Amino acid sequence: MSAQDAAAARLREFTGREPDAVWSAPGRANLIGEHTDYNEGFVLPFAIEHRTAAAVALRDDDVIRVTSTFAPDAVGVSLAELDETIARGDLDWAAYPLGVAWALRRAAPGAAARGVDIAIASDVPVGAGLSSSAAIEGAVASALNDEWDAGLSPVSLARVGRTAENDAVGAPTGIMDQMASMLGVADAATFLDCRTLETDSVDLGLRREGLSLLVIDTNVKHSHATGGYRERRASCEAGAAAMGVPSLRDLSVGDLPRAQELLDDVTFRRVRHIVTENQRVLDTVWTLRSAGPRAIGDLLVASHVSMRDDFEISGPELDLAVDTALAAGAIGARMTGGGFGGAAIALLDDGQVADAGAAVTAAFAASGFAAPTIFTVRPSEGARRDR
Repeated sequence: MSAQDAAAARLREFTGREPDAVWSAPGRANLIGEHTDYNEGFVLPFAIEHRTAAAVALRDDDVIRVTSTFAPDAVGVSLAELDETIARGDLDWAAYPLGVAWALRRAAPGAAARGVDIAIASDVPVGAGLSSSAAIEGAVASALNDEWDAGLSPVSLARVGRTAENDAVGAPTGIMDQMASMLGVADAATFLDCRTLETDSVDLGLRREGLSLLVIDTNVKHSHATGGYRERRASCEAGAAAMGVPSLRDLSVGDLPRAQELLDDVTFRRVRHIVTENQRVLDTVWTLRSAGPRAIGDLLVASHVSMRDDFEISGPELDLAVDTALAAGAIGARMTGGGFGGAAIALLDDGQVADAGAAVTAAFAASGFAAPTIFTVRPSEGARRDR
């Protein structure tokens, strides 16, 4: 059953009514550009075919109720109490959809907000670095934008999702995930300037070249709202302040010798990752356009090495996944997502996918790691109304 069908079925079970419509938004994988988004830098993500769906029906009162196939107990709140409920911060998963409703009302105060029932279903893997959270945000934001006649653009809806994640959920993420989920195009990546929010679609040419993107989910779970992610962001902010710039976006590779003199070793390595990763994104876009996807392998590998050694967000399972995929013939491979678990991606010829997956599975077993979940992803369409 598709996520769209599952969401509609859940709404019927929950309310006894048919949905007004069903909207969906995809997860995303990031080809390159990790942790650069909240440093106002450059990223190159793409939407994937795995989607989260929101089936929605308007109500006759001002109550928003949310339920899902993964947490079927409903959470409800009146619009009048939404600000207070969000501020209290005890909503668990419901902070994502209710946070979107709260953020959308702030972004479009003239919207015709009214009560709704929302049922959510998803086939985006959770905790794998594929942004299951942005998929929820994109689906709900798209639905409420239509149902409340808010008239917001896709970029504005991405901002709504980021506000929900930052302020309602409490995860200090950038806007890359939401932009990729809202703006995805089939067989293309979204080149995003996270300072200006200017975007450009970059043809990946995977179908033309007979290439596949393999996701290796280590099944090591992570959370952006706690721990290392927050510490890395703080290190970046400290590095920018010490270098006298508003953001690490304002530094180039040529500034790194001065940074090494001014900063302690850990902060310098955090800064070096961001600065060199920004350059790698630019180099990858240029390479894709001038030479095609078979020429980007070294950039993907260099990105992983930087995340492993300078940003220190990889781990034994991710490193093994990358090394094994490369040994099995991958053009390039790297961890993707926020790190501290999650997934790696590998760029392979179509005919190598099965052997590479088997090699990674065997390597994990030999190392005593839990079995990974391995699947391919296709660069796909962004948020939409499905029916």
